Amino acid sequence: MTDTTDWYGPESATFGDRIAGAREAAGMDQEKLARRLGVKLKTLQAWENDISEPRANRLQMIAGLLNVSLVWLLTGEGDGVASPEDVEASLPADVNEALLEIRALKTQIGAAGDRLGRLEKTLRKLLKERQ
Repeated sequence: MTDTTDWYGPESATFGDRIAGAREAAGMDQEKLARRLGVKLKTLQAWENDISEPRANRLQMIAGLLNVSLVWLLTGEGDGVASPEDVEASLPADVNEALLEIRALKTQIGAAGDRLGRLEKTLRKLLKERQ
């Protein structure tokens, strides 16, 4: 089981997860952060969804605006934000239960996405062989 002190570490979270977590901890929505960074909302969403990554100058701006270290943002090590478990400890039990269910579903969806990718690759290979 992953240590809760390493919730946003490289084994537990992606770069996009750390941006989203730090943004939420700073009390900002995506629109506000995108506006403050001078980027389109779609650009920020792509970063948080690990579809693309910001350039170096934007990385420094993100770290500054979200009050986290650049190293933490990139690697999950160093000065960052508290783990969700630390925040959730003060929430009502039914809210915590819903959050746990969401997290479990997110993991299942990720695994299904990986499986879908493998199946697509296999199908493409089979179709290529038939040509």
